[in-house]
Amino acid sequence: MYRIGILILLLGFSKLGFAMDNKAEKSGKVEYAVWHNGKVDAERDKLIVEYNNGIAKSWTDRTGKNLIPEVPEQYNFFDYSNGKIYRQAIFMDGAAYFTQMDFQNLDDFKPEGEPIEILGYNCQKYTGSSFSNKIELWITTETGLQGTPILSFPYPNALVLKYVRNENYGWEATNIEFYKKKNITNLMPADLGNEINQVDFGLLLANAFVKDVQIFDNDQINWGDKITNPEGDVTNVVYRFAGGTVIAKKVKLPEVPDGTTVFAEVVEKSNGDAYDRTGSVFLIPVDKKQSFLDGLKSGKDALPKYISKEKKTYQGVVSTPTYDPLIELMRFFTPFGVNHFNDKRDVGIDWADSVTYKEDVSHLLPVLQDECWIGVFIGNYDGGGHKVSLNLKYHLNRQEVSEEPAKKYWIQPVFNTTNVMEMAGQEYGTMFKNDTLSVEFEVPAGVKNVTFRYITTGHGGWGGGDEFVPKKNQLFIDGETFFNYTPWRVDCGTYREYNPASGNFWNGLSSSDYSRSGWCPGAVSHPYFTQVENLSAGKHKISVYIPLGEPQGNMFSAWNISGVFIGEIE
Repeated sequence: MYRIGILILLLGFSKLGFAMDNKAEKSGKVEYAVWHNGKVDAERDKLIVEYNNGIAKSWTDRTGKNLIPEVPEQYNFFDYSNGKIYRQAIFMDGAAYFTQMDFQNLDDFKPEGEPIEILGYNCQKYTGSSFSNKIELWITTETGLQGTPILSFPYPNALVLKYVRNENYGWEATNIEFYKKKNITNLMPADLGNEINQVDFGLLLANAFVKDVQIFDNDQINWGDKITNPEGDVTNVVYRFAGGTVIAKKVKLPEVPDGTTVFAEVVEKSNGDAYDRTGSVFLIPVDKKQSFLDGLKSGKDALPKYISKEKKTYQGVVSTPTYDPLIELMRFFTPFGVNHFNDKRDVGIDWADSVTYKEDVSHLLPVLQDECWIGVFIGNYDGGGHKVSLNLKYHLNRQEVSEEPAKKYWIQPVFNTTNVMEMAGQEYGTMFKNDTLSVEFEVPAGVKNVTFRYITTGHGGWGGGDEFVPKKNQLFIDGETFFNYTPWRVDCGTYREYNPASGNFWNGLSSSDYSRSGWCPGAVSHPYFTQVENLSAGKHKISVYIPLGEPQGNMFSAWNISGVFIGEIE
């Protein structure tokens, strides 16, 4: 008798493409819990599937959760009569969108083993694959309900009670409740909102948790234009300085929770300049008596002076009790003439239209909120110069409001020798020849978990210049070494498609291919991070030593370095 029952059950499951007109007769609700490594995890959010009159509705149960307002309401509707799935999302502004798709063909899923009981119902296991993942499904036809916890696996006339992916993760039904039909309204509303395609729907869902702040939009950075800036500090207006080679804007950045991921994204293309140039995205600290804005507005002599042992003067490069240097968000280097020179040199390479530089700057989140000044520099003496766009993208990483108090941070820039006012006479970073760059700084009480963020690139563009000669950077705190590194990039050939104006040599190499001191034409120069142990409260001195190369004729070497301490305050 048992074997006859099994045979009947298997015949019912033998073909997964069940007839669409054989509707289940009951109405009810199934609760699912996460299944992980052989166990049900009741602490995780439940998934609910309701079924009535040929329609199943599924959603994640967030009852009792204190969700941030950005979390959209999401529902999936399975129309078993027509083999359609409708996904709906309702966003914080009240706008509703939906997309639709056909049921997936599951004929490749095959029965495996004998049926087992889940919640008292006989379930047949089916096995298949999806995107190289092993999928196991346990389905039953005994409940009179239809539904699935997973969007990709709806079975006509069957209820999926368990789903497992790669044998270690999935969902399992933990409760079934049957309704009286007369008490059940239509599960799918007549108006689901605005219909869009599946790709745009997915982007809308993801972007609900992204705060995208556009700082600059295809703005020109060039040399020689007549510049007239607004009076005062006007918000959301592009200011131009140093002959047009620096652009800056006062912006209001979003206030976001601790743990938010932030990316700086720059898109650059040549508007006439053919050369590889130093670029920098920076924040201007303005909470002390003086700021770099003073120099931008009034000239380099308005900045604090740093005097080297050679009695040479450098403007605005180190921290003082009344001034903080620029906080560099990103160091990038323009390629040789991308976009503007694409049609002027054909060497059999499909040149890129522009370069996108993208870097995680989450470690600087404490200063990337509320009102601040953000700027971009590209050194050049070209009338066309470059076109640049800059966005800061804040990716929220928690869907619930945090009950923990916000952390306090210590962010202290100590030096930045990148002469972003190069075209207004700011001195190059050549103080390392017979000296160390030394800066005094003070650590407040209660600081812990201190990290030092360091960006370094060597310059001097001839065979013996520091651009092409590896040089060890040595950093000291109070005379003790805490970081040594030789910046050297050997991957510059990776960016060849960005460099149409680069020189091509007899040996098959291009100028842009050659290895360099911490940078490549068309690439970001990534920062280095090092933990600083036992940094006590009080005054300290940080020093940097780099063996600067000797000049040759009118050519000389220089180093662009920037350093910031980042710590938590108890």
